Amino acid sequence: QVQLVESGGDSVQAGRSLTLSCTVSGVEIGLRCMGWFRQAPGKEREGVAAIHNNGNTTYGDSVKGRFTISQDNSKNTLYLQMNNLKPEDTAMYYCAVQTMSINPTVPILSDMRYNYWGQGTQVTVSS
Repeated sequence: QVQLVESGGDSVQAGRSLTLSCTVSGVEIGLRCMGWFRQAPGKEREGVAAIHNNGNTTYGDSVKGRFTISQDNSKNTLYLQMNNLKPEDTAMYYCAVQTMSINPTVPILSDMRYNYWGQGTQVTVSS
């Protein structure tokens, strides 16, 4: 059984930093594509950052240069370091893992690529 548990969400002021964690059980993350997504009230879910199974990373345009995705295979944990947070970063943040075979043309920041999701952790940024 695959489970993902996010943590680290908080309420912070603009300009501050947060690190989100996603602890995974039931699958080895080092062999998988993994991603961070977010969803704000009234908005569609947005791909924030992803890490390929070869270690390459991809970021959404709105977070490039501010967010960093990484993983610790020994802890089977995915991280999202978020710097210089802005009020528009306010959202529920979810991690996800791809364990199924899909068409490789599906973008890595598309939620269609992932089949297991965590329950989310809330990030609120005030101005």
